[in-house]
Amino acid sequence: QVQLVESGGGLVQAGGSLNLSCTASARTFSSANMAWFRQAPGKEREFVAVVSWNAFSTFYGASVKGRFTVSRDNSKKSMYLQMNSLKPEDTAVYYCAVVFGQFTTTPNDYVYWGQGTQVTVSS
Repeated sequence: QVQLVESGGGLVQAGGSLNLSCTASARTFSSANMAWFRQAPGKEREFVAVVSWNAFSTFYGASVKGRFTVSRDNSKKSMYLQMNSLKPEDTAVYYCAVVFGQFTTTPNDYVYWGQGTQVTVSS
């Protein structure tokens, strides 16, 4: 069982920055690929970014590429999402998720999810 806790969300003006964190409770964290997803009201869950278990590989959704950076620190069992140049359309609940063995952008492939953290970007 893996428990994930996100933090760092909040209200920010357009053009600002936020840094999200996701901390895991599992001993097997270091072998898991991890991702960020987001979901805005009335919309489907959207892939944001994924980082491989060893941090050697990352991949981003088209809407955030060049503005967001995903990273992880296995010694702290944590993953991070640095979000710069935020736009009102980035407003959503952001979730972290874990999958073992796959490097994937598909939400249904992820087994464990956090409770989410709200990010609101005002114009």
